[in-house]
Amino acid sequence: MIRSFQDLDVYKEAFDLTIIVYKLVKKFPPYEQYELGSQLRRASVSIPANIAEGWAKRRFVKEFKHHLDISLGSCHEMYVHLSIVKELHYIEEKTCLDLMSRYDHLSGKIFALRKAWKSY
Repeated sequence: MIRSFQDLDVYKEAFDLTIIVYKLVKKFPPYEQYELGSQLRRASVSIPANIAEGWAKRRFVKEFKHHLDISLGSCHEMYVHLSIVKELHYIEEKTCLDLMSRYDHLSGKIFALRKAWKSY
């Protein structure tokens, strides 16, 4: 049973990915921790934060879906940032590809939730 946004699989996955991203950014060169690292942290945390905020407004279907749309956009933004990280070799390619795959999968799950959501 879903009683809270914390029970949603999309929230759990997004939160887990955010923690991974925060830890990985610490491995970047110092100047990139504040540039590209900041972008990664911001986009990453936007996903679970918007799911949580949207959940609070879930009785307004359009409002909840709007927040899921923002989360989707942030998933795609993460894909771009991680592509840059991969090309610059800031972390191992396998790690980048795994994260890119997980964000791609997460965006599919968020899209499916958005499409299926009517009300709770």
